[in-house]
Amino acid sequence: MTHALLNRCTLSLLLAAGCVAGPALAQPERFPSRPIKVLIGFTAGGSTDVPFRVLAENASKILGQPVIIENKPGAGGVLPAQMMQSTPADGYTLAQVPLPVFRLPYTQKINWNPATDLQYVIGLAGYAFGLVVPADSPIKSMQDYIAYAKNNPGKLNYGTPGALTTLHLTMENIALQAGVTLNHIPYKGNSESLQAVLGGHVMSIADTPGWAPYVEQGKLRVLSVWGDKRSARFPNVPTLKEVGINLVQTSPFGLVVPKGTDPKITQVLHDAFKKAMEMPNYKESLAKFDMDTYYMDSATYKQYALDTMKTEKVIIEKLGLAK
Repeated sequence: MTHALLNRCTLSLLLAAGCVAGPALAQPERFPSRPIKVLIGFTAGGSTDVPFRVLAENASKILGQPVIIENKPGAGGVLPAQMMQSTPADGYTLAQVPLPVFRLPYTQKINWNPATDLQYVIGLAGYAFGLVVPADSPIKSMQDYIAYAKNNPGKLNYGTPGALTTLHLTMENIALQAGVTLNHIPYKGNSESLQAVLGGHVMSIADTPGWAPYVEQGKLRVLSVWGDKRSARFPNVPTLKEVGINLVQTSPFGLVVPKGTDPKITQVLHDAFKKAMEMPNYKESLAKFDMDTYYMDSATYKQYALDTMKTEKVIIEKLGLAK
């Protein structure tokens, strides 16, 4: 047997036995190769959860793997971001980051920093907010609301999805500007606060427009919206600025992964969720809650986080709520 023939036979035997690593075995694992989880800090069925489920379905088609929403409500929506501190940096778990995450260093003792200990993937959307009362309430307008609070110090209560949420702090800022005292009732999420006002357990709630269908059904009345312009759905309702409160609040949110995640994986996730958020069904799901897309790429979102932390520090100190 010639040397050439012997070598060919030896090589064939090695390949058959799996002893030679071919090019396919040297390839890195394709991302993603298994399901991805997205943690959101609010209850099922609300203005965060419903659009996110549409977004997840869109993203799963793009990524070729299931994208599963997991609800982690409580603590003002900050639990998913906190969980990123002990989550493997492999890209298979993402967290929604609402505005309260950026005020955490000023309101409680934490051993991590939202500016440096999260890896920012993409900015997605902004909330619409409003203040509502039961339809049979004697309070018919924001002017009535402020007047009632002035005449009944500390007796006018309002519910929000939690203490130190954007809704809570904005309401306290409204009270500060109006020179009144309000009584805050924190709930575990949007669904709870909405049921509380519908059931007459609280006099008003500040929330995202999960209340909108009940306003249209004549069960609730919206006193103000908090964007820079009036709501297309409720064009007769004034903005805060129109009633003399110098505030605009839309609270943009997006997705992060744990610090140290491979930038290539972050880019894959960014690209997939960008395509997912551009699909008409996602925009339609946001519109049901009077919300709109608010796209930020990874670098812009990181800068937004840094800037927001500075402004939140000022607000927290101004309201006397710093730890």
